Amino acid sequence: MYNDVIADMFTRIRNALKETHEHVLIPFSTLKFRIAQILKENGFITSFEVYGDSLSKKTIKILLKYKKNGLPIISKLERVSKPSKRIYISKCNIPKVMNGYGVSFVSTSKGLISGKEARVKNVGGELIGIVW
Repeated sequence: MYNDVIADMFTRIRNALKETHEHVLIPFSTLKFRIAQILKENGFITSFEVYGDSLSKKTIKILLKYKKNGLPIISKLERVSKPSKRIYISKCNIPKVMNGYGVSFVSTSKGLISGKEARVKNVGGELIGIVW
């Protein structure tokens, strides 16, 4: 049993990138599915698919993306807000990761969205993590 499922997802992706795996399998949840969507929209992963029929047996298969020289596209994938210490930000304090080259994940009243989208929708929330 995992206490922090998002940190587990990030760790699985980091470990797979370190070993240059083609894909990584992650247990399904709607929050992890939305994180995978944001990673795909911003070009950090090639694609992802959901396998399994029942909710308890569903998995997300994420196809990882690498540069031509074999280095991973994702340089850093970090969990910011943890179960032991939640980090909340207002709409004016949403960080621009690496001057716009990275993405932040913000859990808002409108759902889990990227930091850029949160600035456009003018909402704040919990800063889940960052990637670049």
